[in-house]
Amino acid sequence: MLKLFLTLLLITTTINALQIIQNPIEFGKLRIELSKDYIKDHYYIDAKDIKIIPKIIMIHYTGIDDFEKSMDRFRSSILLSDRPDIAKAGIVNVSAHFMVERDGTIHQLMPLDFMARHVIGLNYSAIGIENVGGANHKSNLTVEQLSSNIQLVNYLKKEFDSIEFVAGHSEYRCFEKNKLWLEKDANYRTQKLDPGKAFMRDLRANIKGFKAAPCD
Repeated sequence: MLKLFLTLLLITTTINALQIIQNPIEFGKLRIELSKDYIKDHYYIDAKDIKIIPKIIMIHYTGIDDFEKSMDRFRSSILLSDRPDIAKAGIVNVSAHFMVERDGTIHQLMPLDFMARHVIGLNYSAIGIENVGGANHKSNLTVEQLSSNIQLVNYLKKEFDSIEFVAGHSEYRCFEKNKLWLEKDANYRTQKLDPGKAFMRDLRANIKGFKAAPCD
């Protein structure tokens, strides 16, 4: 990743403006109602809508090295049947606000003020960025993705002055003692490795004005 970081310094000088493709997943009445059920069951909040005030940007990888196959995981409103690890926690499908292709192309999948299901305990205050990659838990994200994440994170900070933290999905449990943590089920936890320590290190080296995950 060090070589990627050095290459990044050259890449970022050639970029004039952030390009975001609008590529919405289905987020209609069913998904909204299922999201409200999730909020009530896990956060004990009787939400009238699924609007959020972003406090965290959470960085992920999809665990799949193909863009279209990654998108297929998010399109359904209902959780796919091969996710028994989280199925007991609710049937609303996983989602994220952005997906970044391996060539760095950025897609916005849903409204930025809607809650996505992408991180235990923190969905109600987190914008999710998924990066295509990480098959077989391999940290293989590209320099183009790193460059796009840097630009996107900085863009989101300008759009939402409420954002305080940038964290990797593997760091989500660091927030368990933070006021933003809302999960009420003490048994609902999963192990996460994404997006990789080197990726987060190089991302943080190129952004300013954010707090890191409050890990001990």
